[in-house]
Amino acid sequence: MSLAAAQWVRIEPLPPNRTPKRGDRWRDHRQVIDVIAFKYRTGTPWMDLPEHFGSWRGAHNRLRKWAAGGTWERVFTALLAQADAEGGLDWVVSVDSTIVRAHQHAAGARQKGPRSASRDHALGRSRGGLTTKIHLAADSRCRPLAFVPAPGQAGDAPAFPEVMARLRVPRPIGRPRTTPDVVLADKAYSSRAIRTRLRRRGIRAVIPQPSDQAANRKWRGRLGGRPPAFDREAYKQHNTVERRTNRLRQWRGLATRYDKTATIYLAGLHLAAIFIWSAR
Repeated sequence: MSLAAAQWVRIEPLPPNRTPKRGDRWRDHRQVIDVIAFKYRTGTPWMDLPEHFGSWRGAHNRLRKWAAGGTWERVFTALLAQADAEGGLDWVVSVDSTIVRAHQHAAGARQKGPRSASRDHALGRSRGGLTTKIHLAADSRCRPLAFVPAPGQAGDAPAFPEVMARLRVPRPIGRPRTTPDVVLADKAYSSRAIRTRLRRRGIRAVIPQPSDQAANRKWRGRLGGRPPAFDREAYKQHNTVERRTNRLRQWRGLATRYDKTATIYLAGLHLAAIFIWSAR
C-alpha cells in the first residue's frame, strides 16, 4: 500500500519539516510513510521488509520518534480539521471496542512506574493469552475519530470518558470542537454515570438498556424512575463503528499486535486513520 498523489497533497504540509545535513542519508516523508504502511498492512517483521525499501532502521526510527513526539496524532487531527472545515465531518458518533491478540514479541517491554501498572503498554491477559483492547469512536461513514488502547481484560464503560476526551477537532477560530450531536453505544455503556455525563454536555445518548437494569428499575417501582429514552431507528447506525473495526483488521499489523509499547501501536492505528481520512 502506498499513498496516492491526491492523498499526499493533503498530507505533505502536515509532518514536521527537516533540512537534511550534508552527507546525511535522508529519505522524504512520503517514502518512509509508504514503508511503514507496508509493514503494518502486511504484518511483515521490520528486518524482513523487501530490499527495495532500503534500510528498515530509518523507517523504524522515524515511526518511533514521531510516535513519542505525537506527530502521528497531530497529522491525524489536522486531517479531521480539514474535513470539518470542508463540511465533511459527521458528528453522529458511535463508540465501541475490539480485542486484538498480542504476539509473544509484544511482551517484555520495560515497565514505567510500579510493576502493577500494566496499562503503560496496554497489554492484558485473558484465556486467549496476551491481548489489547482498542476503544474507538467512528462517524456514520465508518471513519475513525479517536483511539484508546487498553489491556484486553479492561471494561468498556471505564474507558468511555477517555474516548470522549480524545474527540478534539481544531477549528480556525475558537476552541476545538469536542461535543458530538449524538453518541451511539451498545449495552456495555449503559450506566447512569455515562448517561448523566452526556446529558450535562447536551449530547443525545442512544444506548439500549440491559435486561437486568430494566428489571431492577421495575422492581424498585416509582423509585426506579422512568426508563431512559432509546431511539431504535437511530441505533441502527451503530454498526458503523463495527464496520470500521473490521476494516482496521485488514491491516495485519493491527489485527495482531507485534509492537511492544502502546505508544508505537497507537501510532500504527493513527497511520491507518491517516490513510482513510486523506482518501476521502
